[in-house]
Amino acid sequence: MTATDHAEGATPPAVRLLDAEDAPLLARPYFAEGLPSPITRSLAHVPELLDSTLSFVGAALGASALDERTKEIVILRASAVMECRYCVATHSVVALDCGLTADEVAALRAGSIGSAFAGERDRALIAWTDAVAAGRGGVATACLNALGEHFDEPAVVELTLVAAATLMLNRYASALGLPPAQATLARLREEGLA
Repeated sequence: MTATDHAEGATPPAVRLLDAEDAPLLARPYFAEGLPSPITRSLAHVPELLDSTLSFVGAALGASALDERTKEIVILRASAVMECRYCVATHSVVALDCGLTADEVAALRAGSIGSAFAGERDRALIAWTDAVAAGRGGVATACLNALGEHFDEPAVVELTLVAAATLMLNRYASALGLPPAQATLARLREEGLA
């Protein structure tokens, strides 16, 4: 573990975050461009799962027919509902970089979205995300219908995979106590979101 793996006084992660020299040979290509994310560094313990997990996450959360802003609303809101410190911090920065305002990011992180999102499309998306992330069983028909007024079926399927992949990562990062990067925390302080 390096000195930057967790903030001073913070609980260290449940597993070592591997460095290139500690990583199994099959995981070392992920370290070629410098120190990867804590998710990658922890997954490096099991290189047999590293490729498939990162490929799935990259496909679900990466570039697609859905715009980045829409995906980040789902990712950040689901992460906030699940209280995943790592994902909330990381995706607050990504959301800012995708064009969300600091007020919108703060609202997604809070329990109530207040007036930060006035549009029906965004409100339907956030309500649906809340239902997927916090609910048990199916999503209420009224919630699905409201989402369907703004998104076609392929988009609803993709949004569901974005939410599902996010929830998987939320549980993974929270269960292992993965720390946000120091650069992420510094950016959040600059934006008044720390």
